[in-house]
Amino acid sequence: MVTQQRGGLSTAFRVAIVVNALAVLAQAVTAGQLLSGAGTAAHGMGAGVVHVAGLLLAVTGVLAWRPGGGAGWPALAGLAVLLLGFGQSMTGGSGATAVHVPLGVSIFGLSVWLLVWSFSPRVSRI
Repeated sequence: MVTQQRGGLSTAFRVAIVVNALAVLAQAVTAGQLLSGAGTAAHGMGAGVVHVAGLLLAVTGVLAWRPGGGAGWPALAGLAVLLLGFGQSMTGGSGATAVHVPLGVSIFGLSVWLLVWSFSPRVSRI
């Protein structure tokens, strides 16, 4: 039963990181469209999707850690993605592109790193 619960929570975390990485990738695409004057509405709406995906990632990380008995650092990384996403929205809304762009690249890098790690053959459980 415990092994089955761990497997299910690991799968939930993997699904959450896939959703998060896709949402962050979509934000990068719409950010590129902003350079040509298009994509403003999509980029703004995508921010909400990234927040929900970050929350899903943080929650599944905590569940895989506490009841699931897995490592705690993926939960912290999920929380970091969520909080960095809020900071990203604040800097984007204020027009602080000097912070907004590097922060977006950091979120993208962290999300891709978590995605690759979560599907690594060395990861038996999260």
